[in-house]
Amino acid sequence: MNAAADLAHRLHEQEIKLLAQLRAARRSRSEKVIEANCGFGERVADKVAATMGSWPFIIIQTVILGVWIILNVTAFISQWDPYPFILLNLALSFQAAYAAPFIMMSQNRQASIDRAAAQSDYGINAKAELEIELLHQKLDLLRETEVSELIQIIRRLELRLPQAVAEEAEAGPA
Repeated sequence: MNAAADLAHRLHEQEIKLLAQLRAARRSRSEKVIEANCGFGERVADKVAATMGSWPFIIIQTVILGVWIILNVTAFISQWDPYPFILLNLALSFQAAYAAPFIMMSQNRQASIDRAAAQSDYGINAKAELEIELLHQKLDLLRETEVSELIQIIRRLELRLPQAVAEEAEAGPA
């Protein structure tokens, strides 16, 4: 039984230390730390991915492709890229080949930001759990103190009871 109490005491001390660390750390702005540590290439990758994943980019590219196809089909100027549109395919392949690494770099950075946020959330949740546990312990202590005081009051009243009964018996029926 003593070993179990000792183990519980050590676990409680570890929880108190962890809680102190979490209180000291508070919520660090992990995302801002990651933003501050990113290099020029990572910022460019984020901008390219944000631009290529936007509606204005899609609309502008659709208009350009439509104009390209119409001009080549109608031969309004001259057919610089006849029907199978090999040059257009080459340009779109070139665009996709360069866009993919930018998008992957941006996704990798976002994943590391998400991991840091999840780690921060885990710390906050652990802190909240420990804080709630400490509150429960304080409430239990208050309840034990209150019960102990009530027991003392009852014992004092029990000691006075025979004396009060005797005094009532002496006074006679009322």
